[in-house]
Formats: sequence, structure tokens, C-alpha cells
Amino acid sequence: MSRKSKISSVPPRLPAFSLERQKVVRETAPGPFAYEEAPTMRTLRAKTAAALSPLFVLTIVTALAACRGATTSMPEPEVNTDMHTTETARNAHPVRRVVGTNPGHVGRGTPLVPSEGHALAAFAAGCFWGVEDNFRQVPGVTATAVGYTGGHTDDPSYESVCTHTTGHAEAVLVEFDPKVVRYETLLDVFFQNHNPTTKNRQGPDIGDQYRSAVFTFSAEQETLARAAMAKAQADHEKPVVTQISPIPRFWKAEEYHQQYDEKTGTHSCPLPRGLPRGT
Repeated sequence: MSRKSKISSVPPRLPAFSLERQKVVRETAPGPFAYEEAPTMRTLRAKTAAALSPLFVLTIVTALAACRGATTSMPEPEVNTDMHTTETARNAHPVRRVVGTNPGHVGRGTPLVPSEGHALAAFAAGCFWGVEDNFRQVPGVTATAVGYTGGHTDDPSYESVCTHTTGHAEAVLVEFDPKVVRYETLLDVFFQNHNPTTKNRQGPDIGDQYRSAVFTFSAEQETLARAAMAKAQADHEKPVVTQISPIPRFWKAEEYHQQYDEKTGTHSCPLPRGLPRGT
């Protein structure tokens, strides 16, 4: 059926007159509308009668009173303002560890000697700013510094390392207390806080200075590092390309690189991934 035929088949409606005018139309007009109230008017009258019914009014009043009573009688939830304020402050300003800045009495290619009872570790996992910030939040780490190692030139600078001709990696030197944190835990933090499957790259940083590497200080560390690398491989489909080798001379980086995230407030998480539960 066409739109035009649908419109022409609709029966005519009474004009929207007032009640008095509709009564006159019903009493005087011939045809099917004579003495017959329009369906819309019957509905309106029925609704009006129901609305004016005393029983209906009483029901509405009773319901409103019951609703009001339920609302006012329900106790307000108690809010621990002190706890909420403390939690908000903790999230906005996470408590960070105070850690030393002179691991192994580090210098520019000088011998590395840890404090009595401590040990050293070194890792390369991309830009050393964030890597250092991660390790500084590991309980048991007593000092960190960033620098350059693994290359073939002496006295490297940041500018020379960025030319990708020195062979040096941006690395973090870590001094730790073995009685508080195991070397295996440091390896877990290392592997879980960067992508060890990308060669000479971490995110947008590209070049051999951003390679994944573990620089060991003993045969035992090398054994543990290779075991941790095999463990990390199980978590990745692509091959883990982390380099593991004894540490050569370590050259401390320029002062403005040291603890960069702490100086600039750009760190995000108070604790890195890879720490044991309950740390």
C-alpha cells in the first residue's frame, strides 16, 4: 500500500474543541458521532475520575509518607575522613626510599669496591634514567649510579655514546646488601621491567647504547644471570637477546644524569615489577 493510500484510509477525527463544544457536536451532528462520546474523551474522563478518587489520593499520600520515612530512618554511611585523606595523599605522593649515590665508590673507570658486607651488580635496559629509578625502590639496594660500560673507548661522554660508535651501553651500577635482597631478585626486577627481546632498542630509543645486558662481578653472578635469562625466555615468544658478560671498566655518567627521575619528579611507580610479594 502506498503512503498516499495509507493516509486516505485513516478515518476522520473530531476537531480538538472544548468540552462544551464537543457536547454540542455530539447532540447535533448526524452520523456515527451523534450521541457518542469520542474515545479520547472517555479515556480522559476515566483518568480524571480515578485521579479524584478519595481512595486513590489516600494511597498516594500513604506511599509518599512511607517513602519519606524510609529515607529519613536509614542511617548515613560512616566515612573515615582520616583514612580517606591518608590514602589519597599516599597515592598522590608515594613514599620513596632514600638510597645512596656512591655505589662501589664509583668514578671514571676507577676500580669498584663495595662497602663491607655489600655486593655490586650492573644492568643495561634502555635509558638509564628509569632503570636507575626502578632499582632505587628495591629494599636492600643501598646505592645506585648511572654510567657507561661495555664499550671500547676510554672516558666516554654522553655525546660520544649517542653517536653509537663507542660500543658503550647506558648502565646502572647497583650496590646492595645480600642479607636483605638476593641477586636473583635484582635479576627478576631487571627482566620484568624492560623488553629483553628487542636488540639495541627499548621503546622509541634505538641504538646499541640501549641494549639489554647484564654485567657480572663473579662466576656465581654469571650462572645466576643465565638461569634468570632462561626463566625470562619462558615468558616471551620472541628470543631473549640479553647479553651477559663480565663487567669491564665502568665510567660514571655526567652529574645531571644521576638520579634524574628523582631530580625531575618524573618517576611513576613507587615499586617496580619483579619484587617478592609482601615487599
